[in-house]
Amino acid sequence: MEAMGLSAEFWRGKRVLVTGHTGFKGSWLTLWLQSLGAQVSGFSLDPSTEPSLFELARVHEGIKDQRGDLRDLGALLEIIAETEPEIVLHLAAQPLVREGYRDPLGTYSSNVMGTLNLLEAIRQVGGVRACVLVTTDKVYANKEWLWPYREDEALGGHDPYSSSKACCELLAQSYAASFFPADKHAEHGLALATARAGNVLGGGDFAPERLIPDVLKAWSADEPVTLRYPQAVRPWQHALEPLAGYLQLAAGLYERGPEYAGAWNFGPGEADMCSVGEVVELLASRWPQAPGLRIEKSELHEAGLLRLDSSRARQLLGWQARWTLQQCLAQTLDWHLAWQNGDDMRAVTLGQLNLYRGAL
Repeated sequence: MEAMGLSAEFWRGKRVLVTGHTGFKGSWLTLWLQSLGAQVSGFSLDPSTEPSLFELARVHEGIKDQRGDLRDLGALLEIIAETEPEIVLHLAAQPLVREGYRDPLGTYSSNVMGTLNLLEAIRQVGGVRACVLVTTDKVYANKEWLWPYREDEALGGHDPYSSSKACCELLAQSYAASFFPADKHAEHGLALATARAGNVLGGGDFAPERLIPDVLKAWSADEPVTLRYPQAVRPWQHALEPLAGYLQLAAGLYERGPEYAGAWNFGPGEADMCSVGEVVELLASRWPQAPGLRIEKSELHEAGLLRLDSSRARQLLGWQARWTLQQCLAQTLDWHLAWQNGDDMRAVTLGQLNLYRGAL
């Protein structure tokens, strides 16, 4: 039996808007919602990589696929008025730490003003009952300590990407307090939450300067992979893990309103808090004659240690990570090899999704 908020019984026929549906996580989420029978509309820029999971898995099939920029308030007002979503899942963003250093203005513009425009469009049009804004585990003022961060810890952000996502958290808090307060829920009808997930893995991620895509690209070319921070510890998880949390959270907001509002962590278990170097070693054990690695020091700051406390999600939503890091890596590698083999990647992607749903 599937967990709360993950059944077709809940999602069938629900009108759902996904921003960033052409991205890596957005593509997995859109396919999942399709498989549950939701009426999905997507609003996003074109896929940012070539190839992309969106194109390979033909995610556009069966949805309203609209391209646009979150910085265009008029376009957001139009699609929300036209599609009348009951639930909004906001994933669109500039998602890369190092790109934030190269283009801080674009990063803040996309992430902060884009989120502000979405919230304003929802406020102006009305009718949305549940909204989940996806941020990141990097919104915390990271003190590099051993203890996992809880949702009430101080926000921060050393680099522009992390800071921009912390700004989104403050935006959500402000709009919730100013326009969607819990004591007036009967009047406005919207419950708003933010979701903070760890470092995600999975088939179909072709983004530059992410660990697994970089490793697979290098080894496929029979070259050693270059690591910048091999000792850095991250909360690794398959993309489907936090996506399950977003779906459960959206259902909770829809059915129980402000009780499920606020910030939520969706991170892996303690055993899957591994260093970058350890992850590469695990992947190498599954890759015959892996060409190895080399270390290239970087002057750009990135967090060295980051852990999440997901107790709230476990206790209130019944959410928990289902796949071990070994399983995550196996599924990611299987997807990649199937793609290299020329397989039908929509079928492969849906097959892995169904395998994950069977573990729920």
